[in-house]
Amino acid sequence: MVSTSHATPRGRPREFDIDAALDKAARVFSAQGYHATSITDLTRAMGVAQGSLYKAFKDKQAVFIAVFDRFKAQRRTAFEALVAEGATGREQIRNALLFYAESSHGFEGRQGCLIIGCAVELSTTEADVADRVRFSMANDEAFLRLLIQRGQDDGSVAATVPAEGVARALLCLMKGMRIVGKTGRTREEMVAAVDAAMRMLD
Repeated sequence: MVSTSHATPRGRPREFDIDAALDKAARVFSAQGYHATSITDLTRAMGVAQGSLYKAFKDKQAVFIAVFDRFKAQRRTAFEALVAEGATGREQIRNALLFYAESSHGFEGRQGCLIIGCAVELSTTEADVADRVRFSMANDEAFLRLLIQRGQDDGSVAATVPAEGVARALLCLMKGMRIVGKTGRTREEMVAAVDAAMRMLD
């Protein structure tokens, strides 16, 4: 008699949704930091067995790097979409700052930012992470400089504004808001910081 049952294919399929699991891991790393997060913390948050985790990732650092890359790509897409809603360079700069202000109050603000956290904790000890942080910061600064120059071209930003220096100052403000946000600031306080920063464009 020929069996009608299906044979189990070689190489078992992954037992969990990797993207969904990485999103859960991102929240743990953001709240606790890299060193304070254990594999047990990750398996609990991701809802996977330790064996399954190690089948997908070599170690905790590999999980973190995958989380970092996914988090950055998601944030970048949302960031650029909001910036593009501005009609002028000045409006686009304000949208860029507001994107960070909205992430720097309430629950999300207290949770903190994965990228800022790892910049503080790992950028001097982990080469792979340091390279990613350096690239991310340089990319954001270049983007802000482009927006300032765009505003100067359309007349919404004063021609006398030093694009390079102000872009770096705005970068420091954006990243700094995510740190200050961990202290429980309000949306009004964060937006006030944006309003003050916009005066640098006059």
